[in-house]
This record gives sequence, structure tokens and C-alpha cells, in this order.
Amino acid sequence: MIEYGHFIGGKTVKGTSGRFGDVFQPMTGEVRAKVALASAAEVAAAVANAKAAQPAWGATNPQRRARVLMKFLELAQRDYDKLADCLAREHGKTIADAKGDIQRGLEVVEFACGIPHLMKGEYTEGAGPNIDIYSMRQPLGVVAGITPFNFPAMIPMWKFGPAIACGNAFILKPSERDPGVPLMLAELMLEAGLPAGILNVVNGDKEAVDAILDHRDIMAIGFVGSTPIAEYIYTRGCAAAKRVQCFGGAKNHMIIMPDADMDQAVDALIGAGYGSAGERCMAISVAVPVGKKTADTLIERLIPRVESLKIGPSTSGDADFGPLVTAAHLRKVKDYVALGIEEGAKLKVDGRNFKMQGYENGFYMGGCLFDEVKPGMRIYKEEIFGPVLCVVRAKTYDEGLALATDHEYGNGVAIFTRDGDAARDFAAKVNVGMVGVNVPIPVPLAYYTFGGWKRSGFGDLNQHGPDSVRFYTKTKTVTSRWPSGMKEGAEFVIPTMK
Repeated sequence: MIEYGHFIGGKTVKGTSGRFGDVFQPMTGEVRAKVALASAAEVAAAVANAKAAQPAWGATNPQRRARVLMKFLELAQRDYDKLADCLAREHGKTIADAKGDIQRGLEVVEFACGIPHLMKGEYTEGAGPNIDIYSMRQPLGVVAGITPFNFPAMIPMWKFGPAIACGNAFILKPSERDPGVPLMLAELMLEAGLPAGILNVVNGDKEAVDAILDHRDIMAIGFVGSTPIAEYIYTRGCAAAKRVQCFGGAKNHMIIMPDADMDQAVDALIGAGYGSAGERCMAISVAVPVGKKTADTLIERLIPRVESLKIGPSTSGDADFGPLVTAAHLRKVKDYVALGIEEGAKLKVDGRNFKMQGYENGFYMGGCLFDEVKPGMRIYKEEIFGPVLCVVRAKTYDEGLALATDHEYGNGVAIFTRDGDAARDFAAKVNVGMVGVNVPIPVPLAYYTFGGWKRSGFGDLNQHGPDSVRFYTKTKTVTSRWPSGMKEGAEFVIPTMK
């Protein structure tokens, strides 16, 4: 039995709270490990280590900080298979999907290696009579990230990569459901040359989260998870005068126009709707075919594809997706399917009774497909986070546009069409933060920013890209004038350009 503690001050330490949580192996249903759940005192110890180490790291020039990240990238490639195996065993996603999780995180670290350029300020010579003005970006100090179970490699790296590159020290509170990979990443950062105390990993539950929110020395917090918790963290963190960015739930729509390439659209829905067992904040969970003929054709094509999905153990080489993360989450998803039937939606494919031979205690579920879902139904309004696709029929393009625009979540959306005018109009008008045109999961590359709108995102700045540097730094502006150009005597009016 593995026992996970914390990573504080450059060392792996055992938990002292006396509280532990179970870490399951979803493909077998067995308990793989015990994870220590930190007390407020343990969080405070991590913050103290970070606060002591940060000034020297912040004073290290950006190029040297980038070299540490470059070495980390090299070490992560060395241990790629080891990281992917641990991730698959604790989360449940397939090895191939786990490698994608790791790769998308590493791409943000690659972006952060450009920090010598990204942190450059501005300079104006002669802004006034013998006056020069320049700005500089400086680290905030100690910052923190609270990250979810569904991307245990990618989202921690999205957070700590840019933050550490900017000269901050970082406290990571990963999900207690799959803590193995975050701890491995911290060890690799230390091996890459990161000073002890700059990256600390504290495992825990709400007690650890609240300790992070309330600690006066933590200057900024980033979070990804469900909307209710995002709103809680944003409200409490802002009340404590911290800089906060929080990303919550999603209900991502894909509009299928009558002129769309139906083969392409069906392939996109199968991959984006059922990949990773639907446990993605960018999963397509609502298909919106426009027109009866489009809808009938879509359903006819989808049914056999959903029925033939390959579900298998996480270590399988040919499975389309693996088990869900916990037995409790599996029950929750199945309850949503039962609710959809009660609400009057037509369940065309029912995967609730799927059993994996040889893995009967694993947390498996087959794909489910609903047709004739209505906007008032809970299965449409709420995030299911499982292998369940809802088809909501729209009579017109405007009706489809309105569905995505009016939904309380605004994370991602896609349109499939051959019509450039329709695509351009949709991208301009839809009230959603990330848009795909014939791209089902429109996650921007690392040098663009990632973030949803409405109740999918709280805060003014998004993840990765230029926004990450803005979030993890503060701007200082200096106005200078030297004695040879100064007038004698006091000036009592505010300086102007007149």
C-alpha cells in the first residue's frame, strides 16, 4: 500500500494531522494508496518554506529561471511513461489519454521558458522635459493553485509553470483523488535545479483549501473545479484581498449545421463526448443538430458508434476510454441518466449496465446517448461529467446559437459547417469564452489564453498565455528625472504633458 504525504521545503514529509483519504485504482476498484490530509498547521509550514525561499528565487534573473524549466522538460520526457502509468492507474483514463494530459501541461511549461521576453516592461525616453518612464513586472511572492482530479498533470503545470517562471514560490493543493503525479512533478522540478521551498505540494481536503484561502502570506490563488466550489473560493479569496482566478463547470455545445460533413461531425462527437469517460471540462456534452433531417441523420449515425465504443482498463492499449474516477462519481452519473429518463428525454443508448470482464469491481460505465432533450431538463442544465451525450434539436441556426449563448455556463462551444459566413457570425456572436469552428474541443495552444465565461469562469485573467504572466506578476511604473534637468523651486500642481 502506497502512503502519500506532502512535499514541503524540497523534501517528502509524512502527514501529521492523523487524517487520511483513500486513493482508488478505478480499473479494479481497489484502494491503491492512502493520502495524508493536511491540517492548517501543515499548510502554514509549506507557506513558511515558500516565503523564506522566494526572495532569492525572485531575484534570480529570468533566463536562469527558464533554464530550470528547460531541464524539467527534459526530465519529464525521461519519465514520461512512468508519469503516464501512475496517472492512468489513479485517474482511470487510458495511457494514451494520460500522455495527452501530460503533454498539454508540458506545452505551457515550454511557453513559460520564454519568460525573459514575457516579463519585459515598457520604456519611454523623454516622456516629459528630461523625464523617462519605464515599467517592470515583479513577482507577487507566494501564490497557490488548487487543482482538480480530471487533469492531475496538465492543470498543475498550467499553474506552477508560469507562476514559478515569474519568480514566485508556489503552493500546490492537488486533488486528493489522484495525488501521485503532482508529487512526482514536484520531485522532478527539484531535480531540475529548482531551489527547495519554491514548489510545495500539500495534499488535503476542505481544511487545507480554507487554510490556503485564509493565509495572509498567499497573494494569489488559481482554481479549477466545479462551479459551486469555484464561486466559494473566488468569494472567500477576494474577501481576503487576494488575487483570484477560478474556473468552474461547463456544458459545451456543438452546433451541427445542415451543410456539415456528417462523418466529420460524428467522429468529433464520439471523441469529444466520450473521451476520458466525459470527465473533461471541455467535453462536448450537448449536440445541437439544426433541422429535423440533420437531427435524424445524426442520431442514426451516432447510435451504432456509441454502442460500439471500446471500454477497457486504463492500461489497455486499444480502449476508447476507461473507468470513472470513483464509485461515488459513477453512481452520480448513473443517477443523472435515470433522471433524464424521468424528465422525458429519449435514452437511445444505455451504458449503465456495462461490466468489464475480469474487472467487475472497477468503476466502468458504457456510453449513453439521449435524444429529444429539452432546455428545461436538469440533464441539460447541469454538468454530468460522464460518458453521456445529450442531443437537443434546434429548428434554426438562430435557435442553436441562442442555446449556447443563453446557457449559464460559457466554457467552450463548437460549430460544424462548410459555410464561412455562418461560422464567422457564430464566432462573433456566441456568448462563450472558447469557440471551435469544425474543431470539437477548442482548447487554445499554450501561447493563447484559456478561460470560460459566465459561470464557467470567475476573475479577470485567464490561464496560460500572456494572461498567466499578468496574473502572477504586479506592474511597477517608475517616472525618473535627474538633477541636471530639474528646475529649482517647489511645484504644487500635478505633472501634466502641457
